[in-house]
Amino acid sequence: MLKPIKSITSYSQLYRLIKDIFRNFSNPFEGKDVISLDQFDKTSIIRLFKETEELKKSNPKELLEILKGKVAALVFFEPSTRTFSSNTAAFKRLGGQTIEHQNPLVTSSAVKGESIEDMAKMLEQYCDVIVMRHPIKGTLEKVAEAVEIPVINAGDGIGEHPTQALLDMFTIWEKFKKLNGLKGLMAGDMLNGRTVHSVIRGLSIFPGNTIYLLSPKELRLSREEFKLYSERGIKLIEIESTKDIPPDCNFWYWTRVQKERFSDKRVYERLKLSFILTKKLVNGKAGKNTLLMHPLPRVGEIETAVDADKRAVYLTTEPKNGMYVRMTLFKLILNNK
Repeated sequence: MLKPIKSITSYSQLYRLIKDIFRNFSNPFEGKDVISLDQFDKTSIIRLFKETEELKKSNPKELLEILKGKVAALVFFEPSTRTFSSNTAAFKRLGGQTIEHQNPLVTSSAVKGESIEDMAKMLEQYCDVIVMRHPIKGTLEKVAEAVEIPVINAGDGIGEHPTQALLDMFTIWEKFKKLNGLKGLMAGDMLNGRTVHSVIRGLSIFPGNTIYLLSPKELRLSREEFKLYSERGIKLIEIESTKDIPPDCNFWYWTRVQKERFSDKRVYERLKLSFILTKKLVNGKAGKNTLLMHPLPRVGEIETAVDADKRAVYLTTEPKNGMYVRMTLFKLILNNK
């Protein structure tokens, strides 16, 4: 998992590049950005998951020494409950401290017209890592290019949400002890769902996976992404009815229709509850070991009656695993011991 190599214009840059190459032999995560699932391969994902598994067993008091003296900047241009809180908790549980900017378009110098690059360079002087969410796809790549410290993508518009995908993949791996030969269902907004895009990218790294995509025609995965992921070896099958859900999926990954991505709210109102996860549907179609997943928030597309089902992990295992996966990422990226 390497940062893109930039052009070498000085001896100091050459020194950093050589140092970076040698460092990767022992810890390929150290000092790196996390912008896309495309940065990962099988080896790095399994290493991350095994280390997360070990970290979950660790003494919480001992963990507080890992990032002692480190500071993270959390900059969220879009609302967030889970990702913001999860990153904050993860960093502080490792002994670090945080600088927090929620809604920077109101509370920061972005109001005055400050560029995203200037904001990032300023934050670089205060902290060791930047965790950012932004509504415009591709913005996090610009931020990573502007600074030398690691940058973590906490969601960029309809682009990707790599750490959410990693926590979801870890949850699947923890249950089945594999990420190959899986059968899964994804339902809801395939077009705008950045978590969907990242999970499919991640699972395309492993062989033999089949994903059924349940969505209205208007919210199908873009043809470009469908072609891209299919060429990477993952089998994608589009369906338009819950009747077509195959039996014994390893997981169901339900998602909300994303209101904030619609310019015409009438279209949103027509599509928002196209597919609802009900207790009846679970009892009729899910396997006894099927994980019932959702990146949250939910806005009516999962009945609360499903929450008590032992297969439902969206309010329990998923968010907790999110904290532990992010703790492990912070540990690997910032701690060189």
